[in-house]
Amino acid sequence: MTQFSPDISVVIPVYNSQGTLQTLYAGVAGALDGKNWELVLVDDGSRDGSWAELQQLKKANPDRVTAIRLRRNFGQHNALACGFGFARGKLIITMDDDLQHPPSEIPKLLAKAEETGADVVYGQYISKQHPGWRNAGSWIMRRSSHYINGNTGYGSSFRLIKTDIAQKLGAHIQTGFLFIDEVLHWYTSRIASTPVEHHPRREGKSTYSRVKLFALYANIVIHYTALPLKLMTWIGLLTSLVTFVLGLRFIWMKISHGSVPGFTATIVVILFSTSLLMFCMGIIGQYLYNLYRMQNRLPSYSVDEVL
Repeated sequence: MTQFSPDISVVIPVYNSQGTLQTLYAGVAGALDGKNWELVLVDDGSRDGSWAELQQLKKANPDRVTAIRLRRNFGQHNALACGFGFARGKLIITMDDDLQHPPSEIPKLLAKAEETGADVVYGQYISKQHPGWRNAGSWIMRRSSHYINGNTGYGSSFRLIKTDIAQKLGAHIQTGFLFIDEVLHWYTSRIASTPVEHHPRREGKSTYSRVKLFALYANIVIHYTALPLKLMTWIGLLTSLVTFVLGLRFIWMKISHGSVPGFTATIVVILFSTSLLMFCMGIIGQYLYNLYRMQNRLPSYSVDEVL
């Protein structure tokens, strides 16, 4: 018997999406009809009946579906990295499990990759069906990444990646925090984008709250840039110049007037400088903690079962 060898692997992290999985499979099957493809579904610690649905999909489509169950929730990007290790196709498509990425848009990614020869193709949403605050946060994240790291500014979870590029991400999953879009720019500049539709969420609510998005952005800045350290350097230089000038002024006042008024101002300066030092120490502490996680090789995911 000839072993099934797909050309395209669709890798999808699954979290509490019991109600959309059957429709998602049907959509992918329709979009890739006539092609050799597989579906790799990674259950990222779902608390509903998602795993039971994945078992049914595997039973009904044993050659098409690979279902992986993680022992707990490790996050979207870590779940994707896990799925990359099981992908067999030459091209990998990543998308969300909530049907906001219409599977019917997959051919657009494939066509753009064939047209440009790009290693990565992002689906750029024509109109995002997210709340305004989330759209603004995503825009800030992309633009700041463009200006800080010189990236293209493209980014979405609906993307095509050549498998040889995707599998190199495995070298970075021990960092404790993986953000795929940043790491992809380390390996290639052959990145393109194509307009795609973005549909409203059919079921449930997004797990990305304002607090989680802010924490995500902070983690990206600390893990993938030296911006906080550079800011510390410039702020330290600026405050040093200011305090030097103030010191010269106080010396002049002491010489000319015999006293230096302003006890309240002195207390304010001390408190401000102390809080600034504590803030800078906190930033350094975050970098040291990241080194600690890397040194101890904390797991980025743990596989419980594979079907």
